[in-house]
Amino acid sequence: MRDFTYSVVTPKSVDEAVAAVEQNTVANGFRVLHTHDVAATLAEKGFQREPLKIIEICNARYAHEVLQRDVSTALMLPCPIVVYREGGQTHISTMLPSVISDFYPGKGLEPLADLVQKVVLAIVDASAR
Repeated sequence: MRDFTYSVVTPKSVDEAVAAVEQNTVANGFRVLHTHDVAATLAEKGFQREPLKIIEICNARYAHEVLQRDVSTALMLPCPIVVYREGGQTHISTMLPSVISDFYPGKGLEPLADLVQKVVLAIVDASAR
């Protein structure tokens, strides 16, 4: 299986990187649906870890088009962008949207998935600067 992730390192703190992702998401015509503070959730249960947040982003038009082709693609929506600390560095990572085509062959998702991927990677790259 091909690599399905894209990850960059940023000099920003986790909170600065999350704010940048949220801002760049809106600037690129997507919407932040929710930001999950995974480290805080785990800490409530007594599990400690370095900061990790999952930002769910979506573009309604693209989501609608994908769902029209196969409703089970909802299993891969919305697009997650993860910001976390590991080894003293802040990382911004995402699943490559083009992977959706691998899971749903023959549905004609490639052009749309490639388009979404360009936007999502632009959000990640801009947020890391």
